This record gives sequence, C-alpha cells and structure tokens, in this order.
Amino acid sequence: MTPDIFLALAGFALVTVITPGPNNLMLMTSGANFGFRRSIPHMLGVGLGFPMMIVPVGLGVMQAFDLWPVSYTILKVLSVLYMLYLAWRIANAAPPDGAAKSGSKPLSFVQAAAFQWVNPKAWSMALGAITLYATGRDIAAVLWVAGTYVAMGCISTTTWTVIGQQLRRLLNRPTRLRIFNWTMAALLVASLVPVLWT
Repeated sequence: MTPDIFLALAGFALVTVITPGPNNLMLMTSGANFGFRRSIPHMLGVGLGFPMMIVPVGLGVMQAFDLWPVSYTILKVLSVLYMLYLAWRIANAAPPDGAAKSGSKPLSFVQAAAFQWVNPKAWSMALGAITLYATGRDIAAVLWVAGTYVAMGCISTTTWTVIGQQLRRLLNRPTRLRIFNWTMAALLVASLVPVLWT
C-alpha cells in the first residue's frame, strides 16, 4: 500500500469511526454512567471487534450473503432486536452510585465486539473500506484496512467515552441522568430508521 493510499484510508477510517452512530452513542452513555475505567472493556470491544469483523468481510463472507439472500433479512431482524435491547439497557442504566445495587454495568468486551456483527453502520463501513482500499481482496490489503481501523478506533472510542465522562459532571442529579439516558436510548432507536427503510 502506497503512502498516499494509506493516508486516504486513514482519513476515511477516522471519519467513519468518529462520526455519531450506535457505537459512539453507547460509548458516550457508558462514560457518563460508569466512567472511563469501567468502560474500557466496552471500548476495546468496539475498537478491536470492528477490525476483527473487517477481515472475514474482506475475505469473502459477503459472498455467502449473496448466495443466501434471506440472510440479509435475518441480519436486519437481529440488528433491530439487539439494538432495541441495548436501547432498553441504556434507558434503564442506574446512576453511578446505584449501579452496584441495581446490577447495571457497561457492555463487556464480548458484547461490544459481537454488536459489530449486527450494527448496520459497521456493515456499511466495512463494505465501503474493503471496496475502496482492498479491491483485490488479498490478505495484505485487508489486514492494512483492519489495522488502520484499530488505530483510528482507539482515537474514536477514547474521544466518545471521555465526552461521556465529562458530561457526568452535568448529570450529577438522577433526574438529569435519567433524561440523558432516555435521550441516548431514543437516538439509538432513531439510528434504526435507515435500516428499516432499506
């Protein structure tokens, strides 16, 4: 990969991961509800889970979807159901002091990594990156794309979690935090609109 193509890929990756979407809304909410340190497994699940998804997508998993078209519908249904479940979790997250009593906790590494497979934005990002920057589908190009997303994912996950953590100062009353959580849950549900229209 030439330096100019790599710089284009890095710019593309940063823009796609740092713009608002389901992952970033959930990371901001996790930072606000649980703080930075407790959100690290969630951050790692997003930051590493998406690049781990890129590799099989780049090496041809989409051909299986093309051979079995009903799989697109199954993926869409799973995406909607899982995102509704996550929105419910966000809306009902406990205040930081009550989290231990209520059993409320941030997403784990595995939950956040698995979410990438039902996240519509992640699929469009993976397909776009592979189509533009790994056109030959060779393993080296696919790994360059995945590695670039690891680096840009670190920037994005840290940024959104810190924003949430800083918002925590403003959300020091249970009512404010509840309004914030319900707003974030509503935005997550609203992010399903493009999925449902296609």
